[in-house]
Parts: sequence; structure tokens; C-alpha cells
Amino acid sequence: MKILVVDDEDDMQTLFLQRFRKEIREGAAEFAFATSGEQALQYLDRFRHEAVLILSDINMPGMSGLELLKEIKGTHYTPPPVVMMITAYGDAENYNRAMELGADDFLTKPVDFNVLKQKLKIEPNG
Repeated sequence: MKILVVDDEDDMQTLFLQRFRKEIREGAAEFAFATSGEQALQYLDRFRHEAVLILSDINMPGMSGLELLKEIKGTHYTPPPVVMMITAYGDAENYNRAMELGADDFLTKPVDFNVLKQKLKIEPNG
């Protein structure tokens, strides 16, 4: 499973690579990372259909995660990848807007990686 993680926080890449170390080693998951919505769109244009799942932060400088979601679900990605939104703010407004724009799921930070792995149908470590 190819997963694109979009988050402007530097430590998210390290965190995902640590938490999915076993799945990466076993070939069950492969990650790509973007630090902005614009960078994520460039990745998707370059590697069309490689990412089957996108995990995107909502609050980022420049293009927000919601704007990225709208672009992915509303334009040229057919079939669109599964998009899960991640935010530090689990407020109803962000949740409702994300769902209106076609988000497939919504997670709050800090990310519970065992819950995420269950959602992805990847067994948690230990």
C-alpha cells in the first residue's frame, strides 16, 4: 500500500517511519512525504495512481489540507485515492467541511497509530 503523508511538521516523517517500521520492512506499506499541499499535488501529478491513500494535515501554510482535498476529489485523479484528514483540532467545523469535500476519514493528533493501522487493515505491532 503506497501512502502519501502531507504535513508541514518535520517530525511527522520520522514518526510514521518509526511506527510503520515493521510494515515497511515486510512490504505491506510504502510511504512518500510532502510538506505542503502544493508539493503533494506535484507528487500526485508525477506519480499518478501510485498513492492509494493520502493522509493530510488540515492546517498548513499555503494550500490547506481542505483545499488539497477539494483539488484531489474534484479534479483529475480518477479514481481518486482514499483521503484521511488529520488535525490537531477535532472541531465540528473542520470535520463537517472535510466530509463535505469528500474526505474518507478524519483523525485527530496525536495520531493513534494502532487505530490508524486498524483503519488501514494493517495489524498493530506487538
